Amino acid sequence: MKNYSRITLLLLSTILLYNCNSTNKSKSSLTGWNFNDPKFGSYIKGTSFQGQKTPDGMVGIEGGTFVMGQVQDDVMFDWNTTPQKMHVRSFYLDETEVTNSEYLLYLQVTKDVFPPEEEKYKNIYASALPDTLVWRSSLGNTELLSESYLRHPAYSDYPVVGVSWLQAVQYCKWRTSAVNLKNLIDKGVLSNVLGNDTIRNFFDTDLYLENPYKLFDGDSTVYKRGLPDNKLRKKGAPRPEKGAFTGRQVTSIDGILSQKFRLPTEVEWEYAAKANTENREYNNIRGRKKFAWDGKDTKEKSNRYKGSQLANFKQSKGNYSGLSGWSEDGSDIPISVRSYPPNGYGLYDMSGNVAEWVADVYRPIIDNEANDFNFYRGNNFRKKLIDSTGQVVIIGESDKAMVSYDTLPNGKVVVSNLPGEIKYVPVTMNDVFMRTNYSVSDNTDKNDGDKLSNRLFDLEDDQFTNKSRMYNSPINAKNENTGKLDKYDVKKRTTLISNKTRVHKGGSWQDREYWLDPAQRRYLPEYMSTNYIGFRCATDVMGNLNNGKRTARNPSR
Repeated sequence: MKNYSRITLLLLSTILLYNCNSTNKSKSSLTGWNFNDPKFGSYIKGTSFQGQKTPDGMVGIEGGTFVMGQVQDDVMFDWNTTPQKMHVRSFYLDETEVTNSEYLLYLQVTKDVFPPEEEKYKNIYASALPDTLVWRSSLGNTELLSESYLRHPAYSDYPVVGVSWLQAVQYCKWRTSAVNLKNLIDKGVLSNVLGNDTIRNFFDTDLYLENPYKLFDGDSTVYKRGLPDNKLRKKGAPRPEKGAFTGRQVTSIDGILSQKFRLPTEVEWEYAAKANTENREYNNIRGRKKFAWDGKDTKEKSNRYKGSQLANFKQSKGNYSGLSGWSEDGSDIPISVRSYPPNGYGLYDMSGNVAEWVADVYRPIIDNEANDFNFYRGNNFRKKLIDSTGQVVIIGESDKAMVSYDTLPNGKVVVSNLPGEIKYVPVTMNDVFMRTNYSVSDNTDKNDGDKLSNRLFDLEDDQFTNKSRMYNSPINAKNENTGKLDKYDVKKRTTLISNKTRVHKGGSWQDREYWLDPAQRRYLPEYMSTNYIGFRCATDVMGNLNNGKRTARNPSR
């Protein structure tokens, strides 16, 4: 009897403690109002989020701290990979580079939605096409690759190349809307417009969240059921017709729509490539990795594949794949993704195969004194353009917001915005007034060459005359009064480093072993493309990536 009483008391105590510590998720704990209740206005609280689903084709990278920068001698004497300690937030990253078949899907959809034979769309499809002529060589027999590498099924699982940084950004933007279009179809909010030739299939996530009835040429019949709407139906109101849209549209609060896909930042890419989980012991790093895989060698050590290369790269002068009959890396050009073992995060080809675009504007110095948390150079803060009636401006709806094109320095015409998208403009001085976190729209040049970043930072403004002669040297002409060389040449000089220069990381099929180090950095204008640079997409993690307990890892010694 005593035991029974004790068990009863223990159960009651547990229930009471649980009720004290738990909160009613359907009620505001601060106002007492019920969420999702028509008697309280049907105000929404997202309650269906049970953790973010890993996006298709991606791998979750748990964030943390690491040392960004070189691990080898700087044989190029660039001095641009100085070690810096950084912290990275958790994110998702494609396990492989975007392949030819995936990029061709994007091209086919673009051509279907914006037919190039229509005058108003004539340059949109062309601006998305990769430059297949990157395979041509003045002294090489590679013309066949120009004709076949992108579209032939033999290369469908090879990484796409000939894509500029600008084109890679546009692909990421399209992928966001393509994934969310599928999400709405799966939820039954939207009918399957992908198979309906009578409906223009352009879909933009931002416009859907702003006003879903501006999509599909205003055809509201494409919305079938919607999410359950708890609002009370007014007395006497007619019953909705069968098949009519009776629910509500999806909002950001519901947690259904995918986050935006984008290029990874340089810090994210290097953190993911190094995969320090392989050489971690509890909360310490045992040594630094030279490549994306564990170890200091590029060759497989297991008996079955001993001697085979662990990545696709140029092994020596005139040697891209080894001897006939014993090809060490399997290919003399890019090879099919997943042809080599993944790194510690499950990512393929982070060293070798093709180099990859990252989001950052290139500068020789990574300034972790300015920011050591999720560092990124290239922020350009923008806002939706609102017209005089208080409505967002949509590209193509008026003469003031027509589709615009840019002519790049290489002569190629690219689209700046697509018809049906919301028009964005730079934030104004009124928007940044009294802000402490940023003061201008374009932050690409933040702390770049200003007085505070100069060795003469302690001089007064009238003494600071070093601004205009960054690249100018003294000439051999002494001042008669001081006897010093105080005259400088005035020749105008230029540099390849600009706000249009982007970083690409990782070695490629035509690079030597030195460039396989994830810390190495190179740069190229954002409008140029090559036969050795591809890309992969990233997206943000909502909430915590790892909800489980920490596991101690003690590598075998």
